[in-house]
Amino acid sequence: MDGTQLITLAGRLAAAEISADEFLRLAAKEVGQADIATVDLDRADRCGFPEVIYGTGKTVEAITQIAKQLLAKDQPVLVTRVEPEKAEPLLSEFPAARYNELGRTLRVDPASYVPPSVGHVAVITAGTSDLPVAEEARETLHWMGVRTTMVHDVGVAGPHRLPERLAEFADADAIVVVAGMEGALPSVVGGYVPCPVFGVPTSVGYGASMGGLSALLSMLNSCASNVAVVNIDAGFKAGYLAGLVATRRHE
Repeated sequence: MDGTQLITLAGRLAAAEISADEFLRLAAKEVGQADIATVDLDRADRCGFPEVIYGTGKTVEAITQIAKQLLAKDQPVLVTRVEPEKAEPLLSEFPAARYNELGRTLRVDPASYVPPSVGHVAVITAGTSDLPVAEEARETLHWMGVRTTMVHDVGVAGPHRLPERLAEFADADAIVVVAGMEGALPSVVGGYVPCPVFGVPTSVGYGASMGGLSALLSMLNSCASNVAVVNIDAGFKAGYLAGLVATRRHE
């Protein structure tokens, strides 16, 4: 809240148009204090992009309240880990929202918002089972305004498939590689490109994969110098990091 808004609100209090409790509630709301969450409305100024809403564990009411505060400040909304049963009422509340059921993300842009288009990031999957995590990364990049190329099902079990698609991502500013099982694909991709590669281990695989731990350890031990690794199934984190690389490079 700027000084003029605060003075106006104080004037309403002095004129007995609002109570002291109402004054405190409205003032708190303007600086991001929701009834159930403190929204970081200054994060875009500090970090380049607004706060992201993590949907797991939050009610529809909580997500709605936070999203409305972001939209009121003309900030695009990204909600991750949104299950279909939550998406339905959210889409009723925000008719212009876009829900990706596979990636479990929901995006809402302010009415006057014009998404930028900057940079280029490729999202590569080892197999079709890795698509939900890859879609989370892709939606994150779209929210950031980054052009995205998807390259699916080019895992190391069919080694000829990746070189055949190389032209699609050879000029990428950064690459997100999503893989489960033995998690070898980021190292292979890293050997072909001159940009950062963010490996995302997924919880795809049989018993000894230990819910993605095997893929995580394999990626952490990558011999490719340009490979960094995020947490298991963390498509958002990899997409965000790759998006930062792309946007900063083209500022």
